[in-house]
Amino acid sequence: MTASDRAAARLAWARATLHDDTLTLVPASSDASFRSYWRTQGEHGWLVMDSPPALEDPAPWLAIGQRLRAAGLHAPSVLAHDLAQGFLMIEDFGRQDYLSGLNADTADQLYGRAMDALLRIQASVDGSDLPPYNHAFLQRELELMPEWFLQRHLGYTPECEEWDVIEQAFTVLLHNAAEQPRVFVHRDYHSRNLMQVETAPLLENRPPAHPEDHAWLRDPGIIDFQGALHGPLAYDLASLLRDCYIAWDEARVAQWVGQYRQRAQQAGLLDASVDRERFQRWFDLIGLQRHIKVLGIFCRLWYRDGKRGYLADLPRVLGYVLGVARRYPELADLAALIERCVGERDITAPAAA
Repeated sequence: MTASDRAAARLAWARATLHDDTLTLVPASSDASFRSYWRTQGEHGWLVMDSPPALEDPAPWLAIGQRLRAAGLHAPSVLAHDLAQGFLMIEDFGRQDYLSGLNADTADQLYGRAMDALLRIQASVDGSDLPPYNHAFLQRELELMPEWFLQRHLGYTPECEEWDVIEQAFTVLLHNAAEQPRVFVHRDYHSRNLMQVETAPLLENRPPAHPEDHAWLRDPGIIDFQGALHGPLAYDLASLLRDCYIAWDEARVAQWVGQYRQRAQQAGLLDASVDRERFQRWFDLIGLQRHIKVLGIFCRLWYRDGKRGYLADLPRVLGYVLGVARRYPELADLAALIERCVGERDITAPAAA
């Protein structure tokens, strides 16, 4: 199907669903996958998710969203769907994500809400039947970095002894992940996937999924959850507090991490024997695993998928990788290797074709 045929089918489906032959759609957003989102014009207050089934099966998004709503979390409500075509009419959370609202004055409040929701997810959303975020899966993600960041982006192929350094570091990270309790893992729980829904269009006319549940968490609106797995407890916390799109000073991050550890213990998610130092290590190293992966993914999004914008965020992600790896003696050699590979390059600039 051509792009114009897809657009015509999308519009026809939206008009039929909302019984409005004059309805128009405008681009709302796209993401790193093949999905796109289209805002209905006028007073409808809905988004059309376009998720071509052959490229991005929408069924997992639908199923995971139901789990979140059943636990009193604010995943988008669904008015209608056609899974065969890959069209869903979903709740419009508006344009204000957490990233747009975060600053030094609002961070405690917004992250407080985000951690409230994360604690609810981990305590109340069963992920035990989801695919495991296990050694093999984590290993595949780590391998994206040498393939796409070192070799494709930087044009550097490690020598044999350098591959040993990489593999030894990856082993440390994989052991760290295996130590942690297993919970539902969103996998992209960060400021671009959390929405400030107080200003969402027509939200006041939308009932919660469970009106009788007085503990329903209206904010944040949670999106992009279709890749959820069952995995390490600290992963989503690291996604949130060491965000690829905004950074905070380490003292403030450590304070938030400490607060979350205490709340997780109170909720029965963590054994009382897990002290501050151990939990901080879990957080640091699972975050390092994520950021090593992201170095590869952001480069792959450009070289394979033509999405250059992510290269601008590479310096922040690299900063996380080097900063954390330098703190742990068993990872210092990896930090030194990556620094040598980068040298004086501007890593936001694409490599020559």
